[in-house]
Amino acid sequence: MVRLRFAPSPTGYLHVGGARTALFNFLYAKKMGGKFVLRIEDTDVERSEKEFEEGLIKALKWLGLNWDEGPDVGGEFGPYRQSERLDIYRKYAQKLIDEGKAYEVYAYPEEIESLREKLLSEGKPPHYTREMLESFTTPERKKEYEEKGLKPAIYFSMPRKEYVLNDIVKGEVVFKEGTVGDFAIIRSNGIPIYNFACVIDDYLMKITHVIRGDDHLSNTVKQIALYEAFGWETPQFGHVSMILGPDAKKLSKRHGATSVEEFKERGYLPEAVVNFLALLGWSHPEGKEIMSLEEMIDAFSLERLGKNPAIFDPKKLKWMNAEHFRNLSDEKALEVSKPYLLKYSTEKDIENNKEWFINLIKAIKDRVEELTEIPYLVEFFFVEPECKIELSQEVKDVYKKLIIEISNIDDWNEKTIYQAFKNAMKGSKVKGKDFYMNLRIVLTGREEGPELIDVVYLLGKEKIINRIKKHLG
Repeated sequence: MVRLRFAPSPTGYLHVGGARTALFNFLYAKKMGGKFVLRIEDTDVERSEKEFEEGLIKALKWLGLNWDEGPDVGGEFGPYRQSERLDIYRKYAQKLIDEGKAYEVYAYPEEIESLREKLLSEGKPPHYTREMLESFTTPERKKEYEEKGLKPAIYFSMPRKEYVLNDIVKGEVVFKEGTVGDFAIIRSNGIPIYNFACVIDDYLMKITHVIRGDDHLSNTVKQIALYEAFGWETPQFGHVSMILGPDAKKLSKRHGATSVEEFKERGYLPEAVVNFLALLGWSHPEGKEIMSLEEMIDAFSLERLGKNPAIFDPKKLKWMNAEHFRNLSDEKALEVSKPYLLKYSTEKDIENNKEWFINLIKAIKDRVEELTEIPYLVEFFFVEPECKIELSQEVKDVYKKLIIEISNIDDWNEKTIYQAFKNAMKGSKVKGKDFYMNLRIVLTGREEGPELIDVVYLLGKEKIINRIKKHLG
């Protein structure tokens, strides 16, 4: 059975790059009938916050990427927070020490930094050797550490050899001998380094595939070496392309919203965000663009993950959101619009007049790109617009007749409203364009908006008559 994981660090909000990684892992796990695991990598003690962990979980659930195992749902391979697995990491680090594949280093951080600077000044890469690092381990230094209650860091003895990775996305990647030197696996405070902890966790959690961003590619050689040192089979790695902004530079805050939470706040549907993210580095075999999560699962394959960087196009995301909103059922469209309608109404009022509100959303559906636009689009239905417009006497005369025609309608529907328009204009020299455009401005205070017939139908007799009268002088 395939097992994939998403392992975020709770040091901030869920970035779209992280969300895409989660999505690809989720899609493949579901496509293959496997398991999707959520693991919280909270070993960055200074930056990790419970608030961010809660935010990550909420954002992933909002996207519909539900996991089979994780910190909140449990599972047979827990705990699923790295901060709760420290004893496990220490045990495996000790195993490497016992086998001569890792060693203790009694050096202070500033001494390691000085060593790094020395190597660089000599024109050498900052690759440490066991001989360099163990030079700090004197009997005096051990005694000093003991007296201060300090613990040594643990470093892995990196074999000097070439490593080859057969990457699902990149193909064959060769890490030449000497790509990296010895590296820390456990800090002096007992906290594991990322490359060590994730190898231990992925092995113990039986992860079969690791799909992640290609910014992690340089970490992979260290992880392969660790798998080899333990005698474990490596999972299949796939490093997906970076996400770039429209200017082809690394996606960042300067490009606008970059977190899932921000897109949620701006009124994007989770279906649209997921659809958009799926196409950042993957393509449907038939070139399909608008898809449900189920359709993505059905069509997903690792072979179609792209090697080239993906461009984050906010305009395309907006278009996708509009398409997904238009495709919602009437009931669902009202449900997702409700938070934005509460500016002018109440839950109770919406429920009591559900049919009217459904028709309201249907009237503006084609004009919505972000749901935050809804309050503006519906405002004139609830608030009488303030507008100044000079009407000719001919138009005023027609509108006087229109008031009479509207007053006499018994069955209020589109057909009877159109008939009232025709009857009012009969015998008049007023052009249809002048009649309808001026009427739109009188009723809405705007030159464009939903179909005029929908506006009139939804406003109802009383509001129509009162708003026209205001402009008759």
